[in-house]
Amino acid sequence: MLRKTIVSAIVAVASVQAAVTFSAPARSGSAVVVLDRADLLHKQDRDSFMIVSGNVRFLKDGMTMLCDSAHYYPETGSFLAFGNISMEQGDTLFIYADELDYDAPGEVAFLYADPGKKVKMINRDVTLETDVFRYDVAYDIGSYSTGGVLYDSHNRLVSLEGEYLPALKDANFYIDVHLKSLEREDTLDIFTDSLFYNTVTHIARINSPGRIINRRGTIFTSDGLYDTDIDTAALYRRSVVVSDNGRTLTADTIYYNRRDGLGTCFGAMIMTDSARQASLSADYGFFNQLTDSAYATGRLLVKEYGKGDTLYLHARQIDARRLFDTVTIPAIPADTITGTPEIPESFRVDTSHVADLWPRVRFYRSDMQGVCDSMRATSADSTLRMYIHPVVWNAEQQIFGNLIELHFNDSTIDEARLPQYGFISQQIYDTYYNQLAGKQIVARLHDGVLRQLDINGNVEMIMYPEEADSTFNKMVTAQSSFLTARFADNYPEYIRMWPDTPGTATPLFMLRRSQLFLPKFRLFKGIRPLSPSDVMIIPPAMDRLMEEGEDG
Repeated sequence: MLRKTIVSAIVAVASVQAAVTFSAPARSGSAVVVLDRADLLHKQDRDSFMIVSGNVRFLKDGMTMLCDSAHYYPETGSFLAFGNISMEQGDTLFIYADELDYDAPGEVAFLYADPGKKVKMINRDVTLETDVFRYDVAYDIGSYSTGGVLYDSHNRLVSLEGEYLPALKDANFYIDVHLKSLEREDTLDIFTDSLFYNTVTHIARINSPGRIINRRGTIFTSDGLYDTDIDTAALYRRSVVVSDNGRTLTADTIYYNRRDGLGTCFGAMIMTDSARQASLSADYGFFNQLTDSAYATGRLLVKEYGKGDTLYLHARQIDARRLFDTVTIPAIPADTITGTPEIPESFRVDTSHVADLWPRVRFYRSDMQGVCDSMRATSADSTLRMYIHPVVWNAEQQIFGNLIELHFNDSTIDEARLPQYGFISQQIYDTYYNQLAGKQIVARLHDGVLRQLDINGNVEMIMYPEEADSTFNKMVTAQSSFLTARFADNYPEYIRMWPDTPGTATPLFMLRRSQLFLPKFRLFKGIRPLSPSDVMIIPPAMDRLMEEGEDG
């Protein structure tokens, strides 16, 4: 009763010139706002609020709110505070502003900054700055909608709208979001319109179309996680990685470690290389930017689309990498004055890109098609090497041997080499085939058409010479050590064999079927790719052929 009498007397006075402290025995853990102290209090009967000033302190459920002056509404606990505003929650959360509008029933604080200044929230190593800040005390959520910036020990985040949950260390940013790394040696920037970020893990979650930019390139994603501490990303929904060397990678899911340059891709991956004018698609892939290597498998298709025709190539898996050689240079003695160490005696230099494809390799170009069980492509000599039952077709010609090497000049095949054994056949009509076999064969092409043929060792030949009326009526056979032939329209117009050996000419009507073919003649029916899409289909006949190589 005595306390009520004293308070009534104070309210009735126009002003009190001494510090006033209000007892609040129930304030700890309470949802009620309590005016704890003030130097000066003023109250008029007609007003629903008190005017308090000088070292004003409000308490609410463990939070202390300080200001220079305030309009306090005792009935609701709400107040409007001015000057040197601070809200303090223990030793972890601090909010500073120039004006505070506290809605006690809703337990929401609205904080404002004077022109040229910012509302500042500090939560340990996290700082948030904005012009207008809304803090939901009940749910411990701060938000802004007039532009703000959040700092932590690693990153700076800017957005038009945002919210921060101090207890969980979670932040959500919306509209014109920009995350920038504060690491001196880093160049990480993330741009998007919706981003979730945790200030402890420093993991950013992108929820709308955005860009992740760094020294090695740019990532485009609308759904992805990026760990800014260890530079790793988990990217979903057909994200795209564009590297600084002109390569582009797209996949349903990509796991990417930027620091180590490692990436793993799942689901309809497509890698394009603008410098080499090539692309690779597969179901699964792995790449290493630092070693310039990649592996892929599952419905794999390689396209090479240079100035000439497009090459379509399929295998079940591919392993592509850069080879390095060690180059030795003379050692330079250490400087006797400065003690500068010697230059290393050797260093590694890039020599070539190599790609191995296996098994069941198939390729198609309009001018040439082929199959084998394994293949190696090397950029140093622009050569494809085909192993285990390699077969190549060019128009009506079929070439096979133990090893076939195809050399490219400006993306066009200009030479085919069979260094161990080779057999060339060309269908003339029905079961009649021009045939050439030898120990080593080199075929030279121009614009995809055979122009010259050189055979070295154990030459065997069956030929049907064309008569003046463009018909043929006899078969010519010969054997020798060497042969050179020139072709026009894929038909031999000049043949020279040496040393001179007699040949035989037999009229067609006198030929027996056993004479029509050289001993190693073989026709590979049903396995030739006939279109770009045909390279993806492995015929049973091809499986049987390649199994012969595996067995023997």
